[in-house]
Amino acid sequence: MGRWPKPAEGSWTEHYPGLGTEPISFEDSTSPEFFELEREAIFKRAWLNVGRVERLPRTGSYFTKEIQAAKTSVIIVRDTGGEVRAFHNICRHRGNKLVWNDLPREETSGMCRQFTCKYHGWRYGLDGQLKFIQQEGEFFDLDKQDFGLVPVHCDVWAGFIFINLAAEPEQSLRDFLGPMITGLDGYPFDRMTEWYEFTADNRSNWKIFADAFQEYYHVPALHPQQVPAEVRQPGAGFECAHFQIDGPHRMTSSGGARRWTLPPEYMYPIERVTRSGLVGPWESPELGEMPPGLNPGRIDPWGIDNFQIFPNLEILIYRGWYLLYRYWPTSHNTHRFEGMLCFQPATTVHERVEHEVAAVVFKDFALQDAGMLTGTQTALESGIVTASPLSDQEILVRHFHKVVADWVDDYRREPAEV
Repeated sequence: MGRWPKPAEGSWTEHYPGLGTEPISFEDSTSPEFFELEREAIFKRAWLNVGRVERLPRTGSYFTKEIQAAKTSVIIVRDTGGEVRAFHNICRHRGNKLVWNDLPREETSGMCRQFTCKYHGWRYGLDGQLKFIQQEGEFFDLDKQDFGLVPVHCDVWAGFIFINLAAEPEQSLRDFLGPMITGLDGYPFDRMTEWYEFTADNRSNWKIFADAFQEYYHVPALHPQQVPAEVRQPGAGFECAHFQIDGPHRMTSSGGARRWTLPPEYMYPIERVTRSGLVGPWESPELGEMPPGLNPGRIDPWGIDNFQIFPNLEILIYRGWYLLYRYWPTSHNTHRFEGMLCFQPATTVHERVEHEVAAVVFKDFALQDAGMLTGTQTALESGIVTASPLSDQEILVRHFHKVVADWVDDYRREPAEV
């Protein structure tokens, strides 16, 4: 799908006629059968972000990622040549999980020279090659070259590590991301290495939570403190400044007045005292010239860009810092949410306090969004409402669910084509 600026009059949706305007069904978020199809059609085929290169600072650095939607665990490691590699986290001998600490279902990280299976002591190099077999002479015509770790396709864009679980990805990572996302090439993500991380196990389908961040239609009702009083009046209207679609990916921009120009009732007292809060520190360090992909709608004053990379990654870029969301399905009606605030390292105590306040206020507002999840999920599962009308500014919700359906439909057609 192409990209279009919104004219002075008209709608966003009219520029994407393939999306339609009719009410849509959210059965894709309540059906166990559909979730099983998503596993195969999406999470075993799309490029998935599993972390950043800063987690692998030197040779032998590794971490594991549990991907329940694909029923697998993956090891991500930096090898002796400096390359980032990924392997299925399973020993080739008897199928034992290879890398784990006290609890095999929990993720772990560390540093090592090789990976050793706890069960029978088989050892693998950082390149995945099988290096040692306990009592090797007792095996029958076994060639170690044939029993290395099973590799996973792995690539890096802008410091973000992606994996693809398909036997052969249909697209390279860069082609998959497309011009809207790669338009951020050169953004200094690598300078923002002070991280505040949150995880939450939520009782809703993964798409239900992602939907909340694709529109700001809900803000006056759910987050009234974040909008001026005049916008909270019935019929006043509240809308993002720019929406954009590129292939399976989406983005939205919001305008943003500088915080110190806003009235006190617009924020928590701690925000005004510390000059930091939901949108981060009021005065962020200069980053230099920004890439052309940032603020593609050329909104002035600009506030936030939210780039939503299919299927489950969102990068929200603020002034001088960014926020990361990931939604990992664990069943048809549960998922694990990961949030990470990424700042340039504090150089003073005051800057450190600014970051901490931003993290706490973010968590408070995220809980407001999360508070809707179980209610939405259980109501949808009742089956009473089978079609939901969407407004023009909910275009990204409409697009997201259509892309999910398209990927599943493509997967369903494959056996017939073969």
